Amino acid sequence: MRSTGANGLWASLPRDMGERFRPRADPLARAILQEVQRAVPEYAQPLEGAFGQIITQGIRQAILHCLDTIGQGTAALDKWSAVFRNLGRVEFKEGRSLDCLQTAYRVGGRVAWRHVSEFGQGIGADADLLCTAAEAIFAYVDEISALSIEGYTAAQERAAGTRARRRRRLLELMLSDPPSSPQSIAAHAANAQWAMPAEVTVVALERRLGPMDPDSADLDSDVLVDFEGPKPCLVTGDPDKHLKDLAERLPGWRAVIGPAVRLTEAPRSLLWARRTLRLVQRGVLPDNPVTRYSDHLSTLWLLADEFLVRELCTRSLAPFDDLTPKQRARLGETLLIWLQSRGSAPEIAKKLKVHPQTVRYRMHQLIDLFGDRLNNADDRLDMEIALRAEALLADD
Repeated sequence: MRSTGANGLWASLPRDMGERFRPRADPLARAILQEVQRAVPEYAQPLEGAFGQIITQGIRQAILHCLDTIGQGTAALDKWSAVFRNLGRVEFKEGRSLDCLQTAYRVGGRVAWRHVSEFGQGIGADADLLCTAAEAIFAYVDEISALSIEGYTAAQERAAGTRARRRRRLLELMLSDPPSSPQSIAAHAANAQWAMPAEVTVVALERRLGPMDPDSADLDSDVLVDFEGPKPCLVTGDPDKHLKDLAERLPGWRAVIGPAVRLTEAPRSLLWARRTLRLVQRGVLPDNPVTRYSDHLSTLWLLADEFLVRELCTRSLAPFDDLTPKQRARLGETLLIWLQSRGSAPEIAKKLKVHPQTVRYRMHQLIDLFGDRLNNADDRLDMEIALRAEALLADD
């Protein structure tokens, strides 16, 4: 059975045919180049420097490889593969898609077939021989196209890996403590191809469900991410755009959105995002897939220094110390509502869903415990803060 690969097809042709065509190699190369430049506008430029050298070399190498293979099949494609992989790499570095190069290959194949057909008819080659030559030409086009795709893809993956590493380093610099200089951040941002915004928002992350699947995250390419670190997070300069529907974009993650801050204050945004996350982890705040720091400012302020808060609770609520837990809970609840509303017994009873007489009894107990402190504005403020803090920390 005859081989369908280009190498086998060329090898099935008479060696004499290749040698007789060899003087036509240079005219064919010029014809291919001319037609490619006409058909592909991106290549219609003066063939000077590295670009011109690579294009002309690629055309010439393709023709010579085919001629060297005719009748013997010893010139394996591997010998020339670096040339065509390099063409793919060049296309990526030039910022073009593969469409231009693929079009050029197809155009080159058509021009080559036209020249080979004319030559074959001129020497009286039979139809089967010409059909084999046509198959060989277009099989070869397919093979060198595949090589260029390999080169293009490899360059693309290397660039993506390099950019990802640079962006991870940029993220580290932005969130470092002490912070890096604005000049250093700007230099790394340029190197990582990341447009620096005036403000950034940091999102603290925690894995909730199963192992991380990198392909499951649906985030914009402008979002800086660290999924693998001990304290995963992401940074965005456009939270309205990038954090919309974040729960769907990050399935299986718990996300806490910190404040928007100046770029140089990114560590502060991370600090408050992580503090909020810790309160979620402890059950102080609701455990939702996405939590916004800004929705819990009073709680964050109140618990910013828990040592001081507990000291305040100990001092302000000391009269409760000798009560049983149930007594303390009932009187604390009644005192907090009274401090918040300063309402009458019926009003407080309605909120507590108890009888007004029960409220009057409790208020007498509170007066006995706290005395004139209930009439002092500063003491009342301390009591309210302490009672609110106790309620937040009750399940801790």
